[in-house]
Amino acid sequence: MTGTRPSTALIDPTTLAATMAADRPAGAAPVLLDVRWSVAGPQRDAYLAGHLPGAVFADLDDDLAAPPGRLGRHPLPDPVALQGFLRSAGVSDGTPVVVYDGSNSSIAARAWWLLRWAGHRDVRVLDGGYRGWQRAGMPVETGVPIAPTPGSCTVRPGSMPVVDIDGAAAIATGDPAAGVLLDARAAERYRGEVEPLDPVAGHIPGAVSLPLTDLVTEQGVFRDPDELAARFAAAGVIPGVVAVASCGSGVTACHLILAGELAGLQLALYPGSYSGWCAAGRPVATTP
Repeated sequence: MTGTRPSTALIDPTTLAATMAADRPAGAAPVLLDVRWSVAGPQRDAYLAGHLPGAVFADLDDDLAAPPGRLGRHPLPDPVALQGFLRSAGVSDGTPVVVYDGSNSSIAARAWWLLRWAGHRDVRVLDGGYRGWQRAGMPVETGVPIAPTPGSCTVRPGSMPVVDIDGAAAIATGDPAAGVLLDARAAERYRGEVEPLDPVAGHIPGAVSLPLTDLVTEQGVFRDPDELAARFAAAGVIPGVVAVASCGSGVTACHLILAGELAGLQLALYPGSYSGWCAAGRPVATTP
């Protein structure tokens, strides 16, 4: 499936700084969400040490996911809980939102996708993340900002396509006519050479490797749309092909969905991804 208009999913540091500095009516200024995270956990200390002025910290584990379990390590959050967090961050239905992580948008894309899934259209990812903001010489602040005025957004889940474990299995057949299940993890995890997080190494049988790091530059900035489209095409995803994104736990898969949108492609998400697949006891594959 292809998009019909150029994506507005990204914003660069210069444009965001100008937007933040512009005079706007009350409630029209963008809400900034800092979603820095690593496998060691949410990077709240890094946020306190420096963040975009006024940004609210979003805890991936607590705010943007349900507790781990049979559906994987980062299941989709309960809509009521997500709504509560977004309101506490100052988000109303018409509020522009900008999300960012440390650099390559691998975590910020999850926040972008969740807001879109929740029916919130005006959301962008800061291309290049916090490091890109710093490279551009933009101001930062430390500590915890003044609590924002609560918002009134309503979460209406279902505005982005998802598939469950059986849907993922039906696509990952190796038959291009059925579609393509992409795996955003590092190539060595896909091949089963290492596995730092899940109980067994490997990948979902039939899944195709497309590491998210192939889609950004060394500075963590997304490649141009034509280059992104070429990389998706090399993985078997072209207009008209059903495509689903997966990863380890449904977080970095959203990076593929964002990159796909930039390239004019629409991908669905398998939220459970490899961790949910393993939790269900499904067979896995490795690549010699």
